[in-house]
Amino acid sequence: MNRDLLLHDWLVAGIALAAGAAAGLLLRALLRWLGRHAERTRWRGDDIIVDALRTIAPGAALIAGAAIAATTLPLTARLAGFVNQSLTALLILIATLSAARVVAGLVQSVAGARTGVAGSATIFVNITRIVVLVMGVLVALETLGVSIAPLVTALGVGGLAVALALQDTLANLFAGVHILASKTVQPGDYIRLTSGEEGYVVDINWRNTVVRNLSNNLVIIPNGRLARTNMTNFTQPEAQFSILVQVGVGYESDLEHVERVTLDVVAAVMADVDGADRAHEGAVRFHTFADSRINFTVILGVGEFSDQYRIKHEFIKRLHERFRTEGISIPAPTRTVALHRDELQAPPSPHAPVPHQRDSSPLLSDNGR
Repeated sequence: MNRDLLLHDWLVAGIALAAGAAAGLLLRALLRWLGRHAERTRWRGDDIIVDALRTIAPGAALIAGAAIAATTLPLTARLAGFVNQSLTALLILIATLSAARVVAGLVQSVAGARTGVAGSATIFVNITRIVVLVMGVLVALETLGVSIAPLVTALGVGGLAVALALQDTLANLFAGVHILASKTVQPGDYIRLTSGEEGYVVDINWRNTVVRNLSNNLVIIPNGRLARTNMTNFTQPEAQFSILVQVGVGYESDLEHVERVTLDVVAAVMADVDGADRAHEGAVRFHTFADSRINFTVILGVGEFSDQYRIKHEFIKRLHERFRTEGISIPAPTRTVALHRDELQAPPSPHAPVPHQRDSSPLLSDNGR
């Protein structure tokens, strides 16, 4: 110390600390007010920025008060330098945490805007957060006078050993990055693997891809396996697609009348049922003279994969009711069994030899009537 501490020094330092704390509380209240207004906007980025400033602004005000208090005290040059370095490093760490939160939040917001509100890609969020935190810690260490060159060298050698020990984990990590970068699968897509797993992609993290099936269960698929397997993406290039419903009517039906009635039902379903593709134009295609009826295919449009079950359900109910009203029959397949006359005779005696079976054995014919 250059001189002894006086009561005046303690009083000025206390006032500086109190002013910093008061400024921090005032900034926190101001940011809380700004946060309420930011929630009313459509852009989510302002919510993320205001939330991050709630952490850095009060801390920065308190650190500034402590720095001013340190300058009022008669400290030695070495001690004053150490205090300044420590406060600067602490401010860098707080700013790093806030920056990591802002950047991760913005990445999450962009990913959600591109893939839908239900999707999240935490692999990019985690990588971004780790990169920002590591850079901030290295800058803080450099501020404290710690040489980071040997640390970086040690991290490089240690990273090689870790990479050899975690080959599967790193393979899944890079596979997840490749999947997202190539945009073959995005959170929110509905996929089906050749092994049978299917559902909505909920998240792609550093190791696994989480898929939620229609029974609301989660299926965990390693990223490496997902990158190697064949799959069908029902969301890309567009979520809307067509479904086919097979119907049959009797031979006595007027096919022109059947087509008109079916298209009326299709138009009503497309207009009334949630999940239907409003812009889709229904179609009817007759294709087969079957045993007991004429079969045709009805083409419907749905908004996304899971909507097809509701659309089929409503269409079949309405079409059945409309066919009954219009008198259009949907015949069920029937089978007629014909027996030859010699087979209607009395059965042979149990002691009689079994006759050789001829080709004129009872015939089983299916003429559909």
